[in-house]
Amino acid sequence: MRRSRRKGTVMLIPDEHIEAYAAALRAAGVRVVFTNGCFDILHAGHVRYLAAARALGDVLILGLNSDDSVRRLKGETRPVNGQKDRAEVVGALRSVDYVTIFEEDTAEALIAKVRPAVYAKGGDYTRETLPEARVIEAYGGEVAFIPLVAGKSTTGIIAKAGRRK
Repeated sequence: MRRSRRKGTVMLIPDEHIEAYAAALRAAGVRVVFTNGCFDILHAGHVRYLAAARALGDVLILGLNSDDSVRRLKGETRPVNGQKDRAEVVGALRSVDYVTIFEEDTAEALIAKVRPAVYAKGGDYTRETLPEARVIEAYGGEVAFIPLVAGKSTTGIIAKAGRRK
């Protein structure tokens, strides 16, 4: 099942509505995949990762860390791009069906609301380092680790841009 949207629109679902939205998708027999992250400066690694995550099901819901959450996780100089801009950029990708912004540092509470069939995360994580894995596995969901694309990272892009002054 693929939803249709007008070109250039973002399917941004407010946090207070995501639980009901995801429940309706599941009730319709849709295999929901969920991932989350900062997605600050979009690069080829992100695009490939999101395409691979989307391939694991019918719909991909992306939980986007809020600006405050990114600052707590990455430091005061981040994010480079604000949450509305980041949501618009990732929401424009063919692989991303819905975006929701969350304030917490981990996506555990959001995952408990969405209850996806599959939770996709990058290969730099393991079950032991991923607090969200416990939430997924508690209700019988699957955790899928997607290999990283070597040499592609936001931190690397920022470092490279700093050297070009």
